Amino acid sequence: MKKLLAVLLALTFLVPVMAVAEDKAAGPKEFVIFSDKNAKDNHYIPSGWMGDYGDIKMNDQSADNPHGGTTSIQFVYSAKKSQTQGWAGVYWQNPANNWGNKKGGFDLTGMTKLTFWARGAKGGEIIQKVIVGGIKGTYPDSLVVEMGPIELTDAWKQYTVNLVGKDLSYVNGAFGWTTTADLNPNGATFYLDDIKFEFDPALKPEGKKQQAMPFYIYSDRSSIANHFIPSGWMGDYGDIKYDGSSKEDAYLGDTCIKIIYSGKATQGARWAGIFWQNPANNWGSVDAGFDLSLATKLTFWARGAVGGERIEEFKVGGIMGEFSDSDSATIGPVLLNKEWTQYTIDLKGKDASYVIGGFCWSTNVDNNPEGATFYLDEIKFE
Repeated sequence: MKKLLAVLLALTFLVPVMAVAEDKAAGPKEFVIFSDKNAKDNHYIPSGWMGDYGDIKMNDQSADNPHGGTTSIQFVYSAKKSQTQGWAGVYWQNPANNWGNKKGGFDLTGMTKLTFWARGAKGGEIIQKVIVGGIKGTYPDSLVVEMGPIELTDAWKQYTVNLVGKDLSYVNGAFGWTTTADLNPNGATFYLDDIKFEFDPALKPEGKKQQAMPFYIYSDRSSIANHFIPSGWMGDYGDIKYDGSSKEDAYLGDTCIKIIYSGKATQGARWAGIFWQNPANNWGSVDAGFDLSLATKLTFWARGAVGGERIEEFKVGGIMGEFSDSDSATIGPVLLNKEWTQYTIDLKGKDASYVIGGFCWSTNVDNNPEGATFYLDEIKFE
């Protein structure tokens, strides 16, 4: 009898423990960012307005054809470059306006993907990229994953960011989007709904994708084929004026890139240049390289405003850091012609399996004492 009581007593304590273990193993199947205005299961705040934040208007209770529930989030992007950045975006953060300066975030370990629904007001609107994580600071996100560009249709469509194998132990910047004035020269109105993290046991890790050729850096100002951002301004950056939508005799398409270098040595360096990076301002601190190992060359077209402008170097790769470019290749110095001329950077024998610095130019005041104005177009890996 005593043995029976002992067994029953042990089972009494064991059953709750087993139940807790089963619940923990099962875990939550989803973690909602936005489902409906004022929904109790919403998490994170769309507080991290970036770039030309004055170009953004948000309505988080739009009743205009929501995907689910009674409301969705409407964004109107004017592309007026209110803060002269040429791009804009919004991060969902916890707590609001947390750029890594305070402890917040959630441990979302176990989630394998982020899904969201999106549509454009007309169709053809382009989101440059969506981001999960990536906020730095004293309390940085434990991951950064990007996806894009995305060309929206006028019908709701679900998109998925694969998070299998990623560290979700601390997520402050849960979801973000960015776009540019070049991709949406007339602005864009789009809608987001049902944004959430999910657990999908069938989802497999996403391997590094080998990019098909040609792979464009610049085709035309609003082309969805464009990759890399001309964000790495170097040396006398104050001497540079950049126009990615010049219509002054473009080589192909509607627009080309116009660069004015004043040669005033504003920062005292006596040289200047721009790196096209992925993502913007990535000097090797973000794991976001493209696998361009199928490329055997990079080609581009260039011309000078008067002819004789000297560019010291055109370059692919060469950025160093925690996540460095896998190789580099250069040509130069180059004396530009007044007429459009094609130039080639040979990549045969180079390791282009990981490229964050897609293209670069640099020049100096010694060889351009009066400055230089030049144009670029059709920059691509082939």
